Amino acid sequence: MPDRPTQILEAAARLIARRGVRGLRVEEVSAEAAVSTALIYYHFKDRAGLLRRTLEFISQRAVRYTDAALETSDDPRVQLLLLELQDVPQVKENSAAWGELRATAVFDPDLRELLAAATRDWVEDLAGLIRQVQEAGAGGVGADPYAAAERLTALAEGLSERWLSGTTSLQRAHELLRGAVETELGPA
Repeated sequence: MPDRPTQILEAAARLIARRGVRGLRVEEVSAEAAVSTALIYYHFKDRAGLLRRTLEFISQRAVRYTDAALETSDDPRVQLLLLELQDVPQVKENSAAWGELRATAVFDPDLRELLAAATRDWVEDLAGLIRQVQEAGAGGVGADPYAAAERLTALAEGLSERWLSGTTSLQRAHELLRGAVETELGPA
C-alpha cells in the first residue's frame, strides 16, 4: 500500500487523466483517494500545490518506467520515445494526464512554468542520449542534439494524443516515431 501522499497523487493523476484539470476539485481527489480533504490540505497546502506535485509525480513515474527499459535497449534514442507509447494503464494515464495539464497550462502561467521545466528535462534526457550515440560514431553526426530532441519529443507528444484518442493505432505511432528518429538522426 502506498503512503498517503502517494495515494493522493495517484488519485489526482487518475482524475486528471479522466476528466481534466479545470474541474478538478480537492473533494473529488479526497473521495478517489479515500482520505479526508484535511489530509490533502495538510500534505499539499492548496489545489495549486496538489497540481504542482501531481505534475512532478507524473514526470517521476515516467522516468521510472523509462529508465528500467533503457538499460536493455539497442537504441536508447528510439526506446525513450517509444516507452511513452505503451498500452499499459499507468503509461496511458500518464500520457492522458500530461495532455490535460498541457492544455490547462495555456491559461495558467504557474502550471505553464512547471510544465516547461518538465518538458526541458525530457528534452535534455533525449539530447544526452543523442550525444552519446554521436560520440560513439553511430548515427546523428552533425545533428544538433537539443533541437533534434525538441522535434522528436514534440512528435511523441502529438502521436500520444492521436493514439489515446483512437485516431492512430499504437503500431502506427511506433512506426512513425522510429521513422522520424532514423530520418532525423540516421541509423544507430
